[in-house]
Amino acid sequence: MLIIPIYDSILLPDVTFYFRKEVVDSWKVDELVTGQEIVFALLKDDIDADDVIFEDIYPIGVSARVESIDSEGSLKIRTLERVNIKKLTIDQNGDLDGETQVRPEIDDLPVDEKNKRFDELKSSFLRFVKNYQWGIWARSFILQWKNVNEMACSLAGYFSITWEEKYEILRTDSVAERMEAIEHACYEFMELADVASDAEEEQQKRNENLYREDAIKKQIEILQRELDEMHPENISDIRMFEKKIDEAGMNEAAEKEARKVLNRMKQEGQDGHEYGMLYDYLDFVTTLSWKKAEYQEIDLHKVEEVLDSDHYGLKKVKERIVQQMAVMALNKKQSGSILLFVGAPGTGKTSLGQSIATALGREYVRISLGGVRDEAEIRGHRRTYIGAMPGRIMEGMKRSGASNPVMVLDEVDKLVRDYGGDPSSALLEVLDPEQNSTFTDHYMNVPYDLSDVLFVCTANTTDSIPEPLLNRMEVIEFPGYTATDKFYIAKKHLIPRAMKTAGITKKKMTISDAAIRKIISDYTMEAGVRGLKKQIDTMMRYAAVQLVKGNTDKCSVIPARLKEYLGHRALIHDVIDKKTIPGVVTGLAWTMAGGEILFIETKLVHGSGKVIITGQLGDVMKESVEIAISLVKDMYPKETEVFKDMDLHIHVPEGAVPKDGPSAGITIVTALTSLVTGKRVDTHIAMTGEVSLRGYVMPIGGLPEKLMAAVRAGVKTVFIPEKNVDDLEDVADEVKDALKIVPVKNVTDVLEQCKLI
Repeated sequence: MLIIPIYDSILLPDVTFYFRKEVVDSWKVDELVTGQEIVFALLKDDIDADDVIFEDIYPIGVSARVESIDSEGSLKIRTLERVNIKKLTIDQNGDLDGETQVRPEIDDLPVDEKNKRFDELKSSFLRFVKNYQWGIWARSFILQWKNVNEMACSLAGYFSITWEEKYEILRTDSVAERMEAIEHACYEFMELADVASDAEEEQQKRNENLYREDAIKKQIEILQRELDEMHPENISDIRMFEKKIDEAGMNEAAEKEARKVLNRMKQEGQDGHEYGMLYDYLDFVTTLSWKKAEYQEIDLHKVEEVLDSDHYGLKKVKERIVQQMAVMALNKKQSGSILLFVGAPGTGKTSLGQSIATALGREYVRISLGGVRDEAEIRGHRRTYIGAMPGRIMEGMKRSGASNPVMVLDEVDKLVRDYGGDPSSALLEVLDPEQNSTFTDHYMNVPYDLSDVLFVCTANTTDSIPEPLLNRMEVIEFPGYTATDKFYIAKKHLIPRAMKTAGITKKKMTISDAAIRKIISDYTMEAGVRGLKKQIDTMMRYAAVQLVKGNTDKCSVIPARLKEYLGHRALIHDVIDKKTIPGVVTGLAWTMAGGEILFIETKLVHGSGKVIITGQLGDVMKESVEIAISLVKDMYPKETEVFKDMDLHIHVPEGAVPKDGPSAGITIVTALTSLVTGKRVDTHIAMTGEVSLRGYVMPIGGLPEKLMAAVRAGVKTVFIPEKNVDDLEDVADEVKDALKIVPVKNVTDVLEQCKLI
């Protein structure tokens, strides 16, 4: 008998089916005729009819008869009875053929009960479809059902049961069990449909409420916007921040966070206890400049002009800055090293940063880091803390109002590390061009791009700057100003500025060049010009009093009248002593305020062989003393025998001032040699350098400042370590011209030049 495989259906006896022509064509049978009997076999999987073998079908099928075939090829088929499929073959036409055997049923359900239960099911469906718009169409469909088998077959595609459970309905021999299975599937279908309908109705109501709420909100927003346009001074906080967020140009993460905070602000209302904190956060992030600034062409001639007009001298520093600008001009973006200006106070480090901003046409912002000990000062506080604030970096960005300012980080050498964290570590991310494009302030909690910021750092010394931080910066030394430099700075910059501040015109006051030079030599001692500025300001205030009182029509400042304007000499520099004494040698020292000469005094006194050190020497200088004593004992074993019976006293004058640093070794050795040999060292000779136990003179720092101090003190000859010769390039020509500079390699070279051996 012809076998036709079908998939995912319920086939039961005594049911009429209608098949469209395209469905019949998919069976791929040779030809069907009216009255022909066929068998429908149920497939286990959805496979092509040409590939079906016996293992692909269930062993129980349904026999059927072709009732009619219309002109278009559609079929009307009536199922007959269940059959067992024993064998499956392919005939000569390529159709599936098989041996079948009728499968008897167990008729254990009385006809009356069967009809009654069918009528109840039918009535339940009729009541069920009344609740749906498609119920009218479904009602006529339901009324055509003649038995429960037709009902099950019609609804097979809607039942929420598996394919195996559908086959189980066909396989069941008991009519009562089959009836029960069909009833269960039908009632389950209706119950699930009702639940889905209720859920859909509830969702629809909820959506309608949401749509209504959104519509009302939009109307309120439109009305609020019109009111804001009519009265911009009364714009609401929410509307103001919405507008700011829209116009800020934030990155995706920042905008998402800002809108999240704005929604919280809406929910809080103005009376909410967190409203103020949320307001401050939105006010901060929307004030920042998020949009990347357009690149501006860099005019190197303008850069040089601005630097020269604002600062006198500093030739090498200016050259390095121009080189940085040239690199940026070629790359057309922020690039190059982070500049670290190192030098004494008042040498123009901070003001040079402002000049760079002026030359580039950028905003300028200065951040002082002196004394900062908490990492949160750099990265900001998390908003979970009461009184949370952004870090100084982002606060500076807000003040600048730009995304590419010139930011001067002042006094990075005065950062303090303690239990509150290490602020220098936080600066690593800020200054690292590989990381700062996504710098995240804890207060903001979103990344911000700092890669366009030109960072300039300043410090008085690099000794206290941690190595990882120092490695990220390029050190540019500010050697300090010579007396000539200070003279021109005072004449071109400080005096005109001070007169303008005091309201004194040129007609009302004159200052002689000699007076300016005397102020520099007798009233200041620094490497910079900060003290000089203070003295000039003091002079202007005195002159202002005289002019206002009418004591004079014009103030004239000459050297003889400086005491009247500035009082007694504020400072008395150490100068060389014309009297030479064995055991006393002049050294050179570097201080935070510049260079200074330093006398090393030695003396043997009655005692028990002790070494007495006075003058508040630090650990480094104490070690230098011990090395010097060992060297002198080695060179003069006989002469130093007296050290066993007498005390050796080494003193550095101005005992109230702490002194330390690796540069006094050679001076101590020379002083001790002079002491034990009884030979005097010319007072016009000064020296600087550390020594090793092998007698080598080691290199030192701060050479320009030390040589300027030597000139000021009247020194004629200076011994410097041979390895510091290259540093003479940083020394002003007028200083080198005033001194005889002698490079030395070891202690013997110095002692020979001083005529001690």
